[in-house]
Amino acid sequence: MIPFLQAENLSKRFGDQLLFENISFTIFQHQKIALIARNGAGKTTLMEILAGNDTPEFGQITKTGNIRIGYLKQIPDLDESMTVFEAVFQSGDELVATIRNFENAILHNRKEDIARYTEQMEHLHAWDFEVKVKQILTQLKIYDYDQPISELSGGQKKRVAMANVLINEPDLLMLDEPTNHLDLEMIEWLENYLEKTKITLFMVTHDRYFLDRVCNEILEMEGNTIYRYRGNYSYFLEKRQERMDSAAAGVEKARNLLRTELEWSRRMPQARGHKSKYRMERVDDLLVKASQNLNENNIELTMNSSRIGNKILDLENISKSYGDLCLIQNFSYKFQRFEKVGIVGKNGSGKSTFLYIVTGNIPADSGQVEIGQTIRFGYYQQTGIEFNPGDKVIDAVNKIAEVINFEDGRKLTASQMLTTFLFPPETQYSFIEKLSGGEKRRLYLCTILMTNPNFLILDEPTNDLDIMTLAILEEYLRVFQGCVIIVSHDRYFMDKIVDHLFVFDGAGNVKDFPGGYTLWRNKQLEEEEKRKKGIKPEVKVPAKPSKEKERKLTFNEKKELEKLEKDIQILETEKNQIHDDMNSGALDSNQLQEKSTRYGSITEQLEEKEMRWLELSEI
Repeated sequence: MIPFLQAENLSKRFGDQLLFENISFTIFQHQKIALIARNGAGKTTLMEILAGNDTPEFGQITKTGNIRIGYLKQIPDLDESMTVFEAVFQSGDELVATIRNFENAILHNRKEDIARYTEQMEHLHAWDFEVKVKQILTQLKIYDYDQPISELSGGQKKRVAMANVLINEPDLLMLDEPTNHLDLEMIEWLENYLEKTKITLFMVTHDRYFLDRVCNEILEMEGNTIYRYRGNYSYFLEKRQERMDSAAAGVEKARNLLRTELEWSRRMPQARGHKSKYRMERVDDLLVKASQNLNENNIELTMNSSRIGNKILDLENISKSYGDLCLIQNFSYKFQRFEKVGIVGKNGSGKSTFLYIVTGNIPADSGQVEIGQTIRFGYYQQTGIEFNPGDKVIDAVNKIAEVINFEDGRKLTASQMLTTFLFPPETQYSFIEKLSGGEKRRLYLCTILMTNPNFLILDEPTNDLDIMTLAILEEYLRVFQGCVIIVSHDRYFMDKIVDHLFVFDGAGNVKDFPGGYTLWRNKQLEEEEKRKKGIKPEVKVPAKPSKEKERKLTFNEKKELEKLEKDIQILETEKNQIHDDMNSGALDSNQLQEKSTRYGSITEQLEEKEMRWLELSEI
């Protein structure tokens, strides 16, 4: 394999904080590598160094030849004065420049330029690449080329920057949280695109399905050390656990040896010079190893929620439109205790609007929202981080409460709460402006949960959180004794947490789907496949002669028709019962999974039997 980029003994500090020290690794051609580390460990800083936008304190980066690096930042810094077209086709590459000029000529109907650049396209054999460019722009929903960058939202800027980096086809593609602000459809497309292409890839992402399907190697940065796993995310989980078990056994062995050595040390004369220098040095080494903290469950979110009454949240015929755009139309639903609902739909389909209506931030155009008297919302918003950068971490929590009182009599101080959220005492008195984006998200989540809510509303909670924090948040939500509504583009997160989905189609319709994201997506794909198979060319059938007798049902066909009617009625009854059971809120996760699987099976059987019934009834 050809080494594209080599990092040797890299070290970097951010103020007094050591991010990483003496780390080394190599990126080889055609590798697809993911970097995993805790928030604040320096993932983005390392990406900036590799891309040449920052310099290490010590160490060096070696690139092979003139390899081209394409770097998609977590927050793109596009030139606000450019148009979308200029930003997308920003490149020094001759092929991309030619396609840019050709597309620009077509966009503004300059016939002479079209003829000239068509000739250049022929000369460079650029037509296949031009089709590929068009596909990328279409999939990323980039249509308005003349729109100024300054008018775009954060998600739109992310898509423009991604289009630019993909169109330029660099030798080494570096992506920092590429799935943030993309809807599920775009994430799946990007996943398939990167999986099929032979491009060399180095990325940071929290999307575990994305990791599992795209990457063939994972680098874990922990304790200023790089660990390499030659496999996908599933392989990483398995081997990482083996490493942690081995390390834990080593620490336990060191602690046992330390007890023996300390006992020997105490029996010897007080003066250190009289003791074996080797054994004293060994005691020092054992002290370091035995003091390692290998506890991975640093975030233990075991808080009890406030008491929740019988009446939770009732929505009755709520509707909301903006001009001619109808987002929600006559939607009704009564929440049951301990429900966990996921919301899916394309960007702009009304998901956040629905949350605003539920929490009373905006009124519905019509309908009623009735909230139970005991309900205490905890609302985690996409844009909810509004800390004063001059505040210290402890100040942000103290503003909410210095002590949290639980109904079972327990108390937790603000400092203890922060320690639970991986902010040790020495970090709690640091200024918030020094925190990474992920650390600010974690602090924001801390401030939401410490209000002790019994109805959590989480709008994109997974953005910028590291995988370790996500895993523990998932465990907290799994046992949370309250209701949860989640909007998330993280498919893995949704599959682990939610019982059912509200599916927004963007035209006002909201459907209640019984099951998690993968079940819903598989159902969608099945229906799409059936529609494709059902499309047949129209064949003109010659008219039957007037004297020809029309065929009648045979004896067996009559029996089959009677049986189909009975079977359909039985299946319909069972289907309705399962639907009621799943909406009752009385099922645990395993029962819900079984019911959901059976629901899908019954639906398929009904479709087959109804089609056959129609065939026979028309004879």
